[in-house]
Amino acid sequence: MKYLQKISSLGFIFIALLFFVCGFGLIVLAGMEIWSALFGTGYQSVQEQFQLILECVGLLTISVAAFELGQTVLEEEVQREVHVSSPTRLRRFLSRFLLVVVVSLGVECLVGVFQFLHTDPEKLPQVASIGVAAGILLASWGLFVRMNVEAEKLEPEAMQQAQEEDKHVET
Repeated sequence: MKYLQKISSLGFIFIALLFFVCGFGLIVLAGMEIWSALFGTGYQSVQEQFQLILECVGLLTISVAAFELGQTVLEEEVQREVHVSSPTRLRRFLSRFLLVVVVSLGVECLVGVFQFLHTDPEKLPQVASIGVAAGILLASWGLFVRMNVEAEKLEPEAMQQAQEEDKHVET
């Protein structure tokens, strides 16, 4: 069994590494995009430059999400060496993950609104659906945390152990 856990830890390390590589790749693409917007051929209108900068914001948002997910996988699955089994650990893991997803969706919704408001307003309902999805996820997450409090009361030692692990992971 320990052998399988070591193999899965290597898999999680590889996944986290790929998240980090994707994050850096997106930063490079965003840099190329911003360079093109600011110092491009000179034949671009202000609206086209604005569109390129908005795409850069979207790329950077996804990059932040990739870095955060890589860090979450690395900390929760490798450094802690404890699998998500208790309500406390599950709530903490899901909270970190959903925070990244909700913020990313919110930023993407704003980028989409700015992008399509003047150029293609017919696409605004699709962009609004991204905002609605972010809101539903946020409300569901809040409901989950609220309902999970009672389960955490059943095992106060798990919260104390998780807090001790936080001190160890931070150092």
